[in-house]
Amino acid sequence: MQRAWHLRFCTAITLWLLTCAACAQTTLDLWPGAAPGSEHWTQQEIVAHDTPSGTVVINVVRPTLTVYLPRPDQASGAGVIIAPGGYCVALAIDREGHDVARWLQQRGIAAFVLKYRTQEKRQQGIPKNLDMDQACRYGIADAIQAIKRVRQHAKEWRIAPDRVGMVGFSAGGMVTSGALLQPDAAARPDFAALIYGAPFGTMPVIPAKLPPVFMAWAQDDPIARDAVARFYDALLKSGVRPEAHVFSAGGHGFGMSHQGTSSDHWIEEFYHWLQAEGFLRAPRPIPISATPGESSAGAGHRH
Repeated sequence: MQRAWHLRFCTAITLWLLTCAACAQTTLDLWPGAAPGSEHWTQQEIVAHDTPSGTVVINVVRPTLTVYLPRPDQASGAGVIIAPGGYCVALAIDREGHDVARWLQQRGIAAFVLKYRTQEKRQQGIPKNLDMDQACRYGIADAIQAIKRVRQHAKEWRIAPDRVGMVGFSAGGMVTSGALLQPDAAARPDFAALIYGAPFGTMPVIPAKLPPVFMAWAQDDPIARDAVARFYDALLKSGVRPEAHVFSAGGHGFGMSHQGTSSDHWIEEFYHWLQAEGFLRAPRPIPISATPGESSAGAGHRH
């Protein structure tokens, strides 16, 4: 009897260790060497804590992917690359990055925080007269590379290579839109979510037959509202039918913060949309309201 108990105990410990190993975070370099186009950048990366946007990373030269994998028995088959915002001169890496990744991971979705290259920050506050097309072009290149890297590891990470999408916040939404609208259709994400983000520079050409698009923003957003609405209208005129959630309040940069407004629930709406579009599958249904530490995953079937 004691021997049987010992075997059960050892088996349980082994399974626990395997589960912990599967869910541990790993950070990978995005490019095999120096990122192309910024080989001679000399600015030093800075991490600033306790800013109004939470933890912020500035002067990113070496882009990376931080990998959040769900438990194997909860894996939905979907992967989401997350692009934080910050005018392409900084990244709100927690509120619009790691916090989002953990939420998705707990619900069976593999998540990847993209720390993409940013323009050197040479002044306090928000840069004036910033050329967003120039500032975000390195981030867009990193986003396209991130999609390639995730698909290369799809089998290892238990992801379907045709269920790799992106979600971007503010300027990260511009980075996401750049990956979505690129000419090479095979290199686009399989779905894209733009959260109070859009092309903030010149309106790009919108190709035909884009992957599914999700958008969310607040009516009282003084920074992104007009640009996001223009992009939404441009998508409609091009024959794209994006899912759009316009919240009455929430301001700009709500991310994963809780303000007591309906915008607090954008991520649940995104999750339901992924289900409805067929990007999630799971061995068993799990309540979306599961709290951290509970078993959780999305349910759905890809047709």
